[in-house]
Amino acid sequence: MALLDIDHIRIEFPSRRGTLVAIDDVSLSLEKGEILGIVGESGAGKSTIGNAVIGLLEAPGRVTGGEVNLDGQRIDTLKPAEQRKVRGRRIGMIFQDPLTSLDPLQTVESQLVETMRVHLDLTVEQARARAVELRVKQYPHQFSGGMRQRVVIALALCCEPEVIIADEPTTALDVSIQAQILALLRKLCKEKQVGMIIITHDMGVIADITDRVAVLYRGKLVEQGPTRKILGDPDHPYTRSLISAVPRPDVKLRRFPLVTYIEDVRHARVELDLATHWLGQRRDFGQQHDGPLVQVRQLGMRFVLRPALLPRNRRTLDAVKQLDLDIGEGEVFGLVGESGSGKSTVARLISGLYTPTSGVVRFAGTELTGLKDERKLNAFRRQIQMVFQDPYSSLNPRMRVLDIVAEPIRFHRLAASEDEARRIVADLLDVVGLGAQAALRYPHEFSGGQRQRICIARALATRPRFLICDEPTSALDVSIQAQILNLLKDLQEQLSLTMLFISHDLPVIRQMCDRVGVMRHGELLEVADTETLFESPQHPYSQHLLGLMPKLQAMSQAGLEVEA
Repeated sequence: MALLDIDHIRIEFPSRRGTLVAIDDVSLSLEKGEILGIVGESGAGKSTIGNAVIGLLEAPGRVTGGEVNLDGQRIDTLKPAEQRKVRGRRIGMIFQDPLTSLDPLQTVESQLVETMRVHLDLTVEQARARAVELRVKQYPHQFSGGMRQRVVIALALCCEPEVIIADEPTTALDVSIQAQILALLRKLCKEKQVGMIIITHDMGVIADITDRVAVLYRGKLVEQGPTRKILGDPDHPYTRSLISAVPRPDVKLRRFPLVTYIEDVRHARVELDLATHWLGQRRDFGQQHDGPLVQVRQLGMRFVLRPALLPRNRRTLDAVKQLDLDIGEGEVFGLVGESGSGKSTVARLISGLYTPTSGVVRFAGTELTGLKDERKLNAFRRQIQMVFQDPYSSLNPRMRVLDIVAEPIRFHRLAASEDEARRIVADLLDVVGLGAQAALRYPHEFSGGQRQRICIARALATRPRFLICDEPTSALDVSIQAQILNLLKDLQEQLSLTMLFISHDLPVIRQMCDRVGVMRHGELLEVADTETLFESPQHPYSQHLLGLMPKLQAMSQAGLEVEA
């Protein structure tokens, strides 16, 4: 008898427009000590299955067929009070975003104690004794992303459940923290014989940690089997197509292959006639400069963590330390490093969002850090635009897409009239593949990949010379990621954009960038051509970082040809 048996389950979401079948006749099983991976694109139904198993299916969603059994006991028909006894005590859940799944007003100790008292019937003293080995006196915001994820894992494990469901447990974590989290999960499953379902779009995680894999497509199970078989020699054409879209860590390709199942959009690309299109017009900013477009010299950024009148009583953090960096015109420069290494701080210093503690930033030969004239500063701000990591939080939810994209056009007075501004917005939305009809909708009406396209359209609205991309695809599945990255590649080539590309995804960095800088603890340790860095890194930390990339030897790239 399997530890967890999902038998021909069907999940529906009724609405005014009809009934959406989210999961259609899916059967899965999980043994003790086994790790089962569930993969598929956004909307495939991966998280819906996990929520149904643990009893967190959002209304009006409901299980309309099949059953879920835990160690021989049917649990999908339990009453809410009985489900609460199973949830947490027998089945633990690790959510995607640890910060939003932790109460910011309670210390880690109080959250652990509350969980254990509810499910284990312990006294406060007994629960505190059980949690004493953790740094439990701090609040969630005082932890790094990796530490918060460890707290969420501790909450899921503190009652010693039989099954753990991990929903994207390593999304947005760098390779170093990801390796630690995966090693911890694997150790716990093997030592305590806990069964785990890991839901992810990261094929590297699947290759590293799982014993078996199930592939979902539009709510249906298309294939399942041992990890080596599914990743190395898949039977279903969708699985082969999905694997082929994973960025290659071993060789640089001209373009990112797309998921081609059903419709071949692999070679679709943006084609602009720059002689007539708005993006190609009036892009002469008046600064002709022979040297690097961006020059950073002795750049430093110190944050005050605890202010005090006396310097000796202050607590500070040097996020960036005496950094020197050059980015040439038309170059795509990559920046990699662990969480907290200072990558995003450098991006905000260059863009002017932060004022440096020391050093200078020069753009096209002009020192921006010493520029006080607001009119001249705005002229440079128009040339430097940024695409942020989380598209939803960087878009105003109260504004329509038309006004979001038109805002920089209006601010910099790039359109002669409101009608011209609307036409420009429509053109930009066409360029990023959304179409002019998207202009009248709000951000919440779009998927994550579509929202990131809106952010790219807004960044292009000023016809920038320099584009900063800070983790632009970290939370997207491989198919949407490939579309976004190909779009950025096309725009960079056709508009001769200079780009600073920040990511913890090393295969993506290899495909996107001409040169790469490696950062750690606010310092730039090594700068090299991309292929040189990946083939023969010089600094020990660079070697360590590249050695942590998930090993995908099990994948054959599904036998598909790609453009080298």
